[in-house]
Amino acid sequence: MPIYMDRHDIPDEITAEHVALMHQEDLKVQHLYGCKGMTYWCDSVRHTAFCLIEAPDKKAIEKMHKHAHGEIPHQIIEVDAHIVESFLGRIEDPEKKGNTNLNIIDDPAFRVIMVLEAGDLINNFKADQLDIFSQKFHRSVFKTVQRYEGSIAKHNNDSYLVSFKTVTNAILCALKIQYNFKYITPKLDSAHRRLKIGISVGTPVTDHGGIFEETIERATYMCEIVQDQVVISEEVKNLYENENHSARIDRELIRILRPKEIKFLMQLMAFCKSTWNKDDFKLSKLAVVMGYSKAQLNRKLKKLTSKSPNTFLREYRLRKALELLHQQFGNISEVAYETGFNSAAYFSKCFLDAYGILPSKYAQLNLN
Repeated sequence: MPIYMDRHDIPDEITAEHVALMHQEDLKVQHLYGCKGMTYWCDSVRHTAFCLIEAPDKKAIEKMHKHAHGEIPHQIIEVDAHIVESFLGRIEDPEKKGNTNLNIIDDPAFRVIMVLEAGDLINNFKADQLDIFSQKFHRSVFKTVQRYEGSIAKHNNDSYLVSFKTVTNAILCALKIQYNFKYITPKLDSAHRRLKIGISVGTPVTDHGGIFEETIERATYMCEIVQDQVVISEEVKNLYENENHSARIDRELIRILRPKEIKFLMQLMAFCKSTWNKDDFKLSKLAVVMGYSKAQLNRKLKKLTSKSPNTFLREYRLRKALELLHQQFGNISEVAYETGFNSAAYFSKCFLDAYGILPSKYAQLNLN
């Protein structure tokens, strides 16, 4: 049976004890709707609660809540229990505190999400061979994440998705990984190795889609698009300072994006995602969609990415081409046309300039 997570936006006067009573009422009537309440999270600071429920469908959850206490969820998404546990640390109620019949769980589902990338599809060939650098780097990341109480939700040869309960641990973990990367990387190979980290915060269920999807997307864009090695939002910075009595983030090591920059970044990537393989994926269209003049767009994009708009759009298409070649989408001409290049020869030149290898050679290696 599917597992769902729902979100309740609770009034200020509702306490963790009230939420525990509501959960108890759910358990009394859940059998009438074929549901099984697994656990919940309550955040009395942010006034949200999240229920994890095994149920035949979303309607059954709504009916159960309505019968039990009348509080209908604001949002319901289907989730995987293993993914939930990797992000939030549990999928069942924690042990009761004290000698009481009511299990009051004042446990926020708010998390700090880190996206870490240490390569791209080109460098995966080296990573697949588990060279000495790769082995050292992965051992170092696992050890550092464990030291700072992070939970690895997903990882592969060149990327990690990590969840933390506190901003302090996430920041210290990122700085330690950054420090270790510098000293693990062979000097002769430093030009071919890269480390990028994006850190954002949020809750598991929003109007955006899957579990932590909005937060993951934001952290991913910070990681992949912004030029600096470690990038955080201003919200992360403020939370860090609150946790550490106004201690300051070292801006030499970490880039802090203001809300306006985050908004610009999200608008930029929304345009790219929806338009990259269409004819109007060009500077003039981007300027209109973003609401800036070409000069303003050029200035803002260079500050964020160190690239001109035309260079950024071309490199975005090349990354899509890289993905298509990795997926064995078709021959070089087909990939070039699909990603907006009118000439296979020009596409090959741009690909070679960007990745140091011809697309035909990459496709050949990818078949082996």
